[in-house]
Amino acid sequence: CAASMQSKIENRKSEILEWELLPPEEKKRRAGLEPLFKWLALIMDDFLRFPGTGFRFGLDPIIGLIPGLGDTASALISTFSLIYAARCGVPRIMLARMSLNILINEIVGIVPGVGDAFSFWFKSNARNYELLQQHLGTSRRVRKSDWLFVMVVIALLFFVVITGIVVSIFMIRELLRLFHLA
Repeated sequence: CAASMQSKIENRKSEILEWELLPPEEKKRRAGLEPLFKWLALIMDDFLRFPGTGFRFGLDPIIGLIPGLGDTASALISTFSLIYAARCGVPRIMLARMSLNILINEIVGIVPGVGDAFSFWFKSNARNYELLQQHLGTSRRVRKSDWLFVMVVIALLFFVVITGIVVSIFMIRELLRLFHLA
């Protein structure tokens, strides 16, 4: 009986402690983050496997093969998940690390051939999912400065995406001119 009572007390203490660390409404909001990032990492980075190997890849490097539009689409999908993470209270340092992963993937992705090969290896969405998993146990409220930070990052991503499109259009135009097709 004493062991049963001790077990109930310990369970009650863990319930109280858990609520003190992460209020119920925060827990519900953050619970939606993990499946979103897991799904995004799976679809964009680990959906397919090279036959006979353990190497996995997703739609990100495949979409990236479309000049200009592919890398843009990939960056936009990743950016939407970043916005959702900010709304759920992920700290700025974590958002910065996630943004850096997206930016690296986008900037290197601009380079034809090299960028596509890099996307097979880098897997920015899987990296962001791992970062999120490391973070999920902490609690923090969203501040206006977090939104300002996210908006600056989105503006920078937008600039990089637009630059990628312009560079891609320029390269396609020059290739067409080189082969006397335009």
